[in-house]
Amino acid sequence: MARGCLQGVKYLMFAFNLLFWLGGCGVLGVGIWLAATQGNFATLSSSFPSLSAANLLIVTGSFVMAIGFVGCIGALKENRCLLLAFFVLLLLVFLLEAAIAVLFFAYSDKIDRYAQQDLKKGLHLYGTQGNVGLTNAWSIIQTDFRCCGVSNYTDWFEVYNATRVPDSCCLEFSDSCGLHAPGTWWKAPCYETVKAWLQENLLAVGIFGLCTALVQILGLTFAMTMYCQVVKADTYCA
Repeated sequence: MARGCLQGVKYLMFAFNLLFWLGGCGVLGVGIWLAATQGNFATLSSSFPSLSAANLLIVTGSFVMAIGFVGCIGALKENRCLLLAFFVLLLLVFLLEAAIAVLFFAYSDKIDRYAQQDLKKGLHLYGTQGNVGLTNAWSIIQTDFRCCGVSNYTDWFEVYNATRVPDSCCLEFSDSCGLHAPGTWWKAPCYETVKAWLQENLLAVGIFGLCTALVQILGLTFAMTMYCQVVKADTYCA
C-alpha cells in the first residue's frame, strides 16, 4: 500500500517539476533573447546598473531550472536528500518573496523617495557612451506614457545644464524638438504616471503573485509528501 502511494506521488511530483523546469527554460530563453537583441530593456537605476529586465529573467530562469531539475531527479530516484534539498530551496524562495512583499509595503514611502532620487541620478547617464539601453528605456517610457522627467521636465535641465529636454518629451516628435519652448513638451511626471499605471493593473499583479505562491505551496506539499512516503517505504522494506 505504501509503495502504491509512493508511485502515485512520485509521478505527480515528477510532472510538477518537469513543468517547473520547462517554465524556467522559457524565462531563461526570454532573458537571453532580450539581452542579445533588445538593448531597450535596460535598468534605469544608476546604483544597480546590472539590474536590467534581461538579467533578472536570466537569473530567475536559471534558478527555477536548477530547482526543477533537483525536484525531477529527486522524484525519479526517490532520493530523500534531493527531495529535502528541493523542499528547503523552494521554502527559502517562498519566505524570501514573503519578506520582500512585507518590507515593500512597510517601507513604501522610503522606497518611493529612494527610487526617485536614484532615477534622477540615472538621468545623467542618458545619451552617454555605454548606456544605450538606459537611453532607449527612457525614450520609450517618455514616449509611451507621455511624460517627461522623474518629477517633471525640469529634471532634464540639470542634465543638460540648459533649458532643454530629450526629443522623446515632445508632444510632436521631430529632430531637436527638445530645444523648443516648454509648451511643446509633455508635463506629466514619469514616476507618478508609471506608478499610477501599475496601481491600475494591481489586480493582475496580485493574481500573478497569488498564482505563484499557490504553485510554490503545491511544490512544497508534493516534496514533503513524497519525502514522508519514501521514508515509510524504506522503513517498510527494512
